[in-house]
Amino acid sequence: MSERLAFVTGGTGFVGAAVIRALCAEGTRVRALVRPGSDRSNLAELDVELVEGDLSSREALLAGMTGCDEVHHCAALYAFWSADPAEFIESNVEGTRRIIQEAVEAKVSRFVHCSSVATVAPIRGKAATEDSQADPDKAPGPYKRSKILSEHEALRLAGEGAPVVVVNPAAPVGPGDIKPTPTGQMVLDFLEGRMPAFVDTSLNVVDVDDVARGHLLAARKGRVGERYILGGENLTLEEILGLLAEASGRKAPTLCLPHWVPEMVARFSEAWAKVSGRPPRVALESARLARHHMRFDDTKAREELGHSSRPAREALTRAVEWFTRDVG
Repeated sequence: MSERLAFVTGGTGFVGAAVIRALCAEGTRVRALVRPGSDRSNLAELDVELVEGDLSSREALLAGMTGCDEVHHCAALYAFWSADPAEFIESNVEGTRRIIQEAVEAKVSRFVHCSSVATVAPIRGKAATEDSQADPDKAPGPYKRSKILSEHEALRLAGEGAPVVVVNPAAPVGPGDIKPTPTGQMVLDFLEGRMPAFVDTSLNVVDVDDVARGHLLAARKGRVGERYILGGENLTLEEILGLLAEASGRKAPTLCLPHWVPEMVARFSEAWAKVSGRPPRVALESARLARHHMRFDDTKAREELGHSSRPAREALTRAVEWFTRDVG
């Protein structure tokens, strides 16, 4: 039996590196698409073949995917602000279209597109499933709109015969969040004493390594043209901060702010970002998203794929330990 070969985009990032760790652990050979000059510390101890390039490089994509059994597309612009909002469309939508088209040409047997629960519309009073479709025209900002459109493109191409399975990770936490992602920034802000208050919102917290295992399960068991929420536990932000306090020994904030306060701060912060050229301390899209309780039901992934997740307390503790070791 020949050795499996997988191609991973976004492999230097948080989720992509976790997917590579999971692939290597099961004995699959891995090629990873890496941008020239990118931080490759997440791959330092892994046996990975590196292919330099980006999603605009047809030559690099074909070189990476030729002969592969599966592709895990984890590359994306994951941020709630950019000096040039058009970057979200180019990276998340056009980049997805290009790589799926090249995967078809390379005759890849399975393509796992890493989407997000940002494409699942929250439902008031209950956890949303894959049946709840978010409307790109009602998105609170360019990041979420681009992720919805990116998923639409992936599913459209699946309908035309591309071997695409979509996974929708919730809010991943854990080791390797070098950027960090917005979720990781929340953990880091708490650890550095920059969260004096919170708002009434909810997140579904999942360990990044459980997301990675979900990726592999989707490649082997997922149905083409379907999407699968890879979730963990639904928690209020107050509960999340309480678990971070337990893990770190720091005190959790007790002040709950009305939603208009962070939205007002975000408006001033983004206005200053346009002048300074530096990312805003609070992004307006993030503040708007916090108005919704983002609770999700991952029953479909658990029943069809065998997805599982560790308790949020353990996931958040792992994140605290990694940030403390890496930063502190």
